[in-house]
This record gives sequence, C-alpha cells and structure tokens, in this order.
Amino acid sequence: MYKYDEYDHSIVAARIDEFRDQVRRRLEGHMTEDQFKPLRLMNGLYLQLHAYMLRVAVPYGTMDSRQMRMLGRIARKYDRGYGHFTTRQNIQFNWIKLADTPEILEELATVEMHAIQTSGNCIRNISSDQFAGAAADEVTDPRPWAELLRQWSTFHPEFTYLPRKFKIAVIASDTDRAAMRLHDIGIQIVKNDAGELGGRIYVGGGMGRTPMIAPLIKDFVPFADFISYLEACLRVYNRYGRRDNIYKARIKILIHELGADKYREEVEAEFQAVKQLGIDPPQAEFDRIAAHFAPPAFETGLSDAIDRSDPNFAAWVDQNVSAHKAAGYAVVTVSLKPTGGIPGDASADQIDIMADLAERFSFNELRVTHAQNIVLPHVAKHDLFRVYQMLAHAGLAEANLDLISDIIACPGLDYCSLANARSIPVAQKIAQRFADLDRQRELGELKLKISGCINACGHHHAGHIGILGVDRKGTENFQLLFGGSGAEDVSLGKITGPGFSEDGIVDAIEKATNVYLAQRDRGERFVDTYRRIGMEPFKEAIYG
Repeated sequence: MYKYDEYDHSIVAARIDEFRDQVRRRLEGHMTEDQFKPLRLMNGLYLQLHAYMLRVAVPYGTMDSRQMRMLGRIARKYDRGYGHFTTRQNIQFNWIKLADTPEILEELATVEMHAIQTSGNCIRNISSDQFAGAAADEVTDPRPWAELLRQWSTFHPEFTYLPRKFKIAVIASDTDRAAMRLHDIGIQIVKNDAGELGGRIYVGGGMGRTPMIAPLIKDFVPFADFISYLEACLRVYNRYGRRDNIYKARIKILIHELGADKYREEVEAEFQAVKQLGIDPPQAEFDRIAAHFAPPAFETGLSDAIDRSDPNFAAWVDQNVSAHKAAGYAVVTVSLKPTGGIPGDASADQIDIMADLAERFSFNELRVTHAQNIVLPHVAKHDLFRVYQMLAHAGLAEANLDLISDIIACPGLDYCSLANARSIPVAQKIAQRFADLDRQRELGELKLKISGCINACGHHHAGHIGILGVDRKGTENFQLLFGGSGAEDVSLGKITGPGFSEDGIVDAIEKATNVYLAQRDRGERFVDTYRRIGMEPFKEAIYG
C-alpha cells in the first residue's frame, strides 16, 4: 500500500498546525460558528445533533493494521468506544470534542492518515473496488490510478471551492463493486485493442434529491492523457456549474441541462487546452506509485481444500468468502451487520481484533467497503477456520454478505442534523425480522439500503429494496422503493406509493419478499423478479 512521501508529510503537518490555531480562536471566541464552519469542514469536522463528528479519510478503502489500531485508539480515547464505517470507505467518530480535534489529527498523522477533503465542496476521498489487487476479474489493480488521482486532487487550487462536493470512483473489472456510475466521475480501467490500459470515463452520476446514472463521456483515455482529461472534466464543471442553487449545483444537473453530447464537446475543447500545460505525470512517476501496490509474496503450492465439517463455518465460507486470483487464497468480508446491531459500527475492541487478523493472516492489509463492511483481502484458505473462530469470538462472524440483513444505513436522525427520520431502528427491526439465516439464504442476494433523508447517504436509490425516511407533518414516515442497483446492472429504484410507519415498513418488506418467493424463476434475484413482473404484484400485496 502507498506510503507518504515528504510532500504528504509536510502537507498534513502544515494543515494540523493551521487547524490547531483555528480551533484555539474558535474556543476563545475570536470566531463565530458561521466563520468557523468552512474551516472545520475542510478538516472533516461536522457539527451534528449532539456533538462534533470527525470523518477520517481512508483513500480507496485501503489500510494496514497499524492504521486500523489507531482508529481503535481514537474510538477508545476520544469517542465513546466505537467508530462508524461509511459508504465512502471512510470512518466517522460521532462524539468528538472540539478541543480534542488537533490532537486527534496529530495522532492520525503518525500513521499516515488525515481528514483532509472528507467534507466541503472539493474532490472527496477517492473510492475504489474493495477487492482490488485480489480479484481475478480485474485487468489491473485500480489503486495506483486512484492514488494518482488522490495526489492530483489534494489541495488542487482550482478545485478547492467547486459548486458542490465531488466524488470519484475507480474500478478495473466489469463487475462493479463500488457503485461507479453513481459517482460524479466514474472510471473503469480497461484495455484497448492494442492491449494498452486506459480509462473509460463516466460523468454525471449521483444520488440525493435528483438521482442520476452517469452517461459514458469517453470510451478510452490513455494513461498519457489521463490527468489532463479529468482536469478538463472538472474545469468545465467549475466554469458552468451553478452556484446560485444548492439543489442544482452538482455536475449531474449540469450534464442533464447541457446534454451529454454538449458536455462532451466542451470537455474535448478544454482538454486540448489543458493538454498543452503538461500536467500528466511521466510513466516513471506512475511506476513509482504502482510499486507500492505490488502483490504480496503469496505462497505457492497451497491447497484450495476447505474443511466444511463445521456447519456454521461452512455457511460463513459460502456467504462471506470470495474467490482470489492466487491459488490457495481467498478474500474474506467481515460483516459489520450483526442482528440487532448498528450497520457499519465497530467497537474499539473489534477494530483491534480486525487489525490483529490483518497482521497475522492477510499480509497486514484491510479494506473498507462501500457497503460498510471490512475486507481481509489475502487470506490463505488453510487459515480460514482460525480467522472465522477469532471473528466469531468478537461477534464479527455474521454470515450475511449481500443478504437482506447486510443493510447499508446512514446514521439518520439519531445523529445527523439534516435527517428527517431515524435509519438505525428501522435497520435493526428488519434484521431482527429476518434473523433466521436459512430464511435469508432462501431469499438470496437482496441489497437493502436506508437513508434518513433525501441526501441519500444510505444509497436508498441503489437498493434492490430502498427505504427513504421523510417528515410527514412532524411524524417519521418511510417511503419504499424497488428495483435499484449500484452494480454493473446499475438502475434507480422507484417509489411504490404512500409511505409507512416504522413498524409498517418492516411489514411491507416482508410482504414484498413473499411476492418474490412466489413469483421468482429459477436463479432470479429479488431485483430480477421485480424487473420481470413489474411493480403491480408488489403493490397489490403491500397496499391491497
């Protein structure tokens, strides 16, 4: 994984010193909250309902055990003993004291972590495929490309104050594990007919109030032009994006209003100008970055056999263990979705245990997923049972990856000042209703996602089943959506009809799953059956 160079160290140290002075002036009353707000947001610090929340960047979701342990230390020392892993592959601490933030940032810096550009109208944390470097279906490891983008975008003087926040995802396989086309810019690394690597560029995706799927803007951008082309994409947005209306400020709105063809034309013209600036790095610089992501020293000759005599272990292997590109190895997804738990939360002790597992069994590497779970990317198959036992002892061996209880949920009204409704209790009640693992496995892959407001931090538009919390005359109400997907079969969910109470939404989901079980064809997922038979049979069962 990437290690800071002298520029990274100096940038982070300077930012900490700067923010320490800003915090001091705020605490001494020399700045108002309105004056302090843009400064704290540039350092990932939010003011939520009950306390400050600090969002720490995990670039492209990759960490080592040393960094993971630091997150556990911060949870234990400065928070209430836990952290919340997010859909941006970051981690949030929800109970931070303002006076402690400079010390937290200083401690993070000792393990090459920071909170820069995790908020504000800038290019946010670059996300990627959590199986990068391990997936058999990738054409290359996308993380060197993501790291190049991180370096290009950090403190970019032209893109520090964009019309609105900006999110980029990079993948390198036809299987989309990062919701790539629901980003402002989605990049798929591909090979052209000559065998050269380059980027297929999608621009203008996003969720929130007006969800949109990013259209294809350029089918192949060679590495030699990669940064220049993305710079042109951002320049056109920065020039024409609206700043007079926060609801129409995202690039998806600009492309919708201009049309993809006109935007593409503007980008091509800008690209010709940007190309003359010579900002694309030489191949040697990319090679330097890529060397940090060289594959681990995998053992050869390992057996692919797994002893499945323990039925609970066998179920966990079937659900949470994925194929690896190296013989004798597997990818392990650690579920942070225990029945009755808070999706994405992990205690300080659990964080430490996952760090220990990474150090002992996964070449010292972990990944955060956009579905709020943790991945151990390189586990030898002969170690899987020991890993499972340690996870089970820590309450982390839920065998529910991609099942109905593997719920994505934002913090909702329990924490967020923007939310209209609570997400967490709904997620807990759904998980409890479907707690029986055999029942979950009978339903198969069913991605359920919950947002507490229209900002869609829980990705409800992209759920096979999505739930949106709204305020209905002072009462929490929950709209139900079907048919969304953030994967390679990307689609946006459609609202079924009138909303439900907290208990009513759980009943409605159970009725919908009963329709699916009665109507599905062999091999169909919930979303496949919905696409085939349409909304009406579900509406009849839910509202009839």
